[in-house]
Amino acid sequence: MIIADKNIDGGKAFDWGQTSEDYAKYRDIYPQAFYDRIIQRGLCVSGQKVLDLGTGTGVLPRNLYDYGADWVGTDISENQIGQAKKLSVGKRIDYRAVSAEELDFPDHTFHVITACQCFWYFDHEKIMPKLYRMLRPDGSILVLYMAWLPFEDEIAGASEALILKYSPNWSGARETMRPIHIPDCYGEKFELVYHEEYPIKVHFTRESWHGRIKASRGIGASLSEQEIAAWEQEHRRLLSSIAPDEFDVLHYAAIAELRKRSL
Repeated sequence: MIIADKNIDGGKAFDWGQTSEDYAKYRDIYPQAFYDRIIQRGLCVSGQKVLDLGTGTGVLPRNLYDYGADWVGTDISENQIGQAKKLSVGKRIDYRAVSAEELDFPDHTFHVITACQCFWYFDHEKIMPKLYRMLRPDGSILVLYMAWLPFEDEIAGASEALILKYSPNWSGARETMRPIHIPDCYGEKFELVYHEEYPIKVHFTRESWHGRIKASRGIGASLSEQEIAAWEQEHRRLLSSIAPDEFDVLHYAAIAELRKRSL
């Protein structure tokens, strides 16, 4: 599914399905501390039905499955959903290839709706009333995010510079620790009850970091095969000069919980 949005990467088209295999292999990287923050909020646990928007390869449902919630994962990309199903064999997770804007579950279906690493892709004026309707009374939207810190981590900064060489309008660059942006329209029907931002280290090998960068919107999801091949050669040379065989990359993680108002 090709996506082009003037507010993302200067309107450059991208397709997550183009990089689904690498995404499945290299993007399941959240440390346990990331998931602990969710469980400590009493969310995505036994007795709850959870909808994961923009589920990609099902990273969130797969890693939180053993906490007992009943999961539905949706994504606009059929290739991403195909990978999610392959990686979830033996788990009862309902995956569906559908955009967030087209969702139409019955009223009060879900206790929690999650959106991890994807919230900015949605048409919020359109989906906010739907999310409100589909949530149970006192239900929550949980928005999650994690990004490397290029100004504080040498390896992250060097890799990011190389992404920008090939995709100069990539809008995922130059991250600093900050709260997740919640569009104003949510204030009508939801209350922000919790947010937290915290540093977190993520462990990589040279190969897994190379794969993680490749499976990004600025490289694997948007460049041509020839451009990706050229970037791969240059990035491997870069890592061989600055990175040990294994290393930690400094990231920050952020969480925001929006609770449904009683209107």
